[in-house]
Amino acid sequence: LSHEPMHIQTRKDRDELEDATLAPYAGRSSTSLGRKHPEDRNSRRVEFQRDRDRVINCKAFRRLEYKTQVFINGTADHYRTRLTHTIEMSAVARTLARALRANEDLTAAIALSHDIGHPPFGHCGERALNELMRNHGGFDHNLQSLRCVEVLEAEYPGFDGLNLSWEVRAGLRKHESKIPGVMLDGHSVGPFQMIEGQIADIADDITYQAHDVQDGLEAGLLTVDSLRTAELWRMAEARVDRDHPNCPADRRVQAATRALVTLQIEDVLRFAEERLNEYAPRSPRDVMNAPGRVVAFSDPMHAVLRPYRDFLFREMYWHPSVTQANDEAVHLMSRLFKHYVAHPADMGRKARERVSREGLMRTACDYVAGCTDRYALEEVRRFGLAG
Repeated sequence: LSHEPMHIQTRKDRDELEDATLAPYAGRSSTSLGRKHPEDRNSRRVEFQRDRDRVINCKAFRRLEYKTQVFINGTADHYRTRLTHTIEMSAVARTLARALRANEDLTAAIALSHDIGHPPFGHCGERALNELMRNHGGFDHNLQSLRCVEVLEAEYPGFDGLNLSWEVRAGLRKHESKIPGVMLDGHSVGPFQMIEGQIADIADDITYQAHDVQDGLEAGLLTVDSLRTAELWRMAEARVDRDHPNCPADRRVQAATRALVTLQIEDVLRFAEERLNEYAPRSPRDVMNAPGRVVAFSDPMHAVLRPYRDFLFREMYWHPSVTQANDEAVHLMSRLFKHYVAHPADMGRKARERVSREGLMRTACDYVAGCTDRYALEEVRRFGLAG
């Protein structure tokens, strides 16, 4: 029997595959606006594959394993961390990207890097750092993610940061894209994001709105009866009854959680299909300059999401047991920040070297934001700040 010779896929083959399979409005590695520091193209991987891999391999990404999602890391084995949330969110984003014929590699690179600037102790830690930096430029975890990929990671010869492509860095500027005239390397980042950035943004919402519920139930802060006061949860249970009428009682919560994700994905895809047919974008820039967002929830879904989110904040995120634990940890984190400002020699070597360029306050902020929950508390104990 004769066999055709094996052909190992090259970057050129992958570029051609993108051209053949992606929608005209999707980002393409072959037409990327490039990197701030020019590099030779890889012989096997297309540009957005390289971006994704650089994010996965950076230290800031690995530290997400020990950073809080809702409950302080280490309080239970099965609670989600910032890392598991990011991985789950990336899976949702890739599902949407594939359905919409957008670029999965670009979408994944944005999704995987969206939270790497998050400080320890979740959003409570973010608010505390913003207050500490009030007179020094403030703190925002989205902008801090940019600092990580553009400045703080230092593992490659010839440049600081990860030197990601323009498209990934633009995808991380979701707030800046709304500001008229904001540019990145001479190119506008708005008024809307590329479709891959919009996908990553809404995948974040879809994921936490479903998966945080499981942690709340396991922690005993939520009950199925209390969840049934929210129409969205009732819709999810109805989907379970329809698709799995004999679902065992001990697996019903997990099935309903998956249904929450499915309901939201289906709604986003229906909305996106309508908008794409209406706007008929022929390029990534057409999506960015469209009359409105292409990837979003429909008005009916917004109507059931608003009270559902209110319920989660009231019953879980702002529950006294959660806020008390986070407030205590954040109080110690604030002491640690002030300690580093007063004793900069106690920061790591790379941080100390940045003080002359970045200033003491911003350097201390970067250093604390990079701490895991665990390391921050270890440093508190080391310097005797817990008293």
